[in-house]
Amino acid sequence: MVRVTPSWPPLSPRVVHGGPDGGPPVRWDFSTNANPLPHPPALTEALAQADRHRYPDPAYAALRRQLGAVWSCAPERVQPTSGSSEAIRRLTLAARLRGIDEVWLTWPAYGDYAAAAQALGMAVRHHADATGLLNALVDEAQVGRGPVLVWLNEPCNPTGASLSADVWHCLQGAIAEGACIVGLDRAYEPLRLLGDDPVPAATADLCWQLWSPNKALGLTGVRAGVVVAPETDALDGAAVRLHSALRQAFGSLAPSWVLSAEGVALLQAWWLPETQSWLAECRATLLETMQTQRDQLSALGWVHRPSVVPFGLSRPACLAPEAMPAALAHLRTQGIQLRDTTSMGLPGWWRLSTLPAPAQADLRAAWLSLPEALCHTPSAGPGSAPGPRPLTSHTVSNEVQA
Repeated sequence: MVRVTPSWPPLSPRVVHGGPDGGPPVRWDFSTNANPLPHPPALTEALAQADRHRYPDPAYAALRRQLGAVWSCAPERVQPTSGSSEAIRRLTLAARLRGIDEVWLTWPAYGDYAAAAQALGMAVRHHADATGLLNALVDEAQVGRGPVLVWLNEPCNPTGASLSADVWHCLQGAIAEGACIVGLDRAYEPLRLLGDDPVPAATADLCWQLWSPNKALGLTGVRAGVVVAPETDALDGAAVRLHSALRQAFGSLAPSWVLSAEGVALLQAWWLPETQSWLAECRATLLETMQTQRDQLSALGWVHRPSVVPFGLSRPACLAPEAMPAALAHLRTQGIQLRDTTSMGLPGWWRLSTLPAPAQADLRAAWLSLPEALCHTPSAGPGSAPGPRPLTSHTVSNEVQA
């Protein structure tokens, strides 16, 4: 008898994230994107009252009706998840099982999109920007290529930038024509500080929308999310069949009780009027705090890229790229943690969340204690870092994900 050994795709490396890194506890963690402001009583009470003594409804019927009413969609389109990372893995697997063999991304991007595809042996194609991705979709459709799975994050992690409305209008046509399936990661939309959501409702309805409010609510330890499946009425026959098959697969691939009692409570409390009012106040506070934080760092010689959310990309102009790991390690010894974005496709930058004044003061003090040997005087040549730009709605209104 001939023994056949299956050939499995090589596993992708573990994705690097912000947050706990296995080292000593940090005093101030700038490496995550969670809302740092105190929670409202209604949210705290809802989590405290979650019934941990019995299983949640395995169909999550009441939750799906409630969230369907929020988004004006049928409850059948609402699929509970244990957070966006789980949803990314599950949707990628559902697409793979339905014959899709390629994932497209704009770069930089959240690492889980590529990791999920690579673990399943799917090809990953990176594009420098959304315009290039759209042009490539048109070219591929003209030669009869089948659909690909496209991941987009609006607003973008790690840049904090936002795509233009024109890009989203063009993408709507590509979806309707069956050129792609779009996973639209909406994790940071509740934390948008500047401008309006650029995604037209008609385009959003054709995407697989991933929502995970634990970042906006400052409760990243509660893993909970929702996927809103596409509305198929505007699609042609082949696209309807594909999306219907994906919806069935996505639901079937979910583990039993994918959402804990705390997760159900979090999603329900998210839409309480008190929680929504608190979120609106948070956005106003975070916008002011972010501008103060960036101004203070600019005074120390740091430069920033524009962002519409309370995190973004910054770098000290005095640091050569090769000195940045040592500088990060020094800050870590001072109880300050930042996020190196090299693993996300942006070497030479750090992602910083917005934290209150005491954290900003400690970051400044830790930076000023940096050994002078790590710093150099930035040149004015073409390779020098860009100067800071003010954080205004005019600055970001036409900013495209980079």
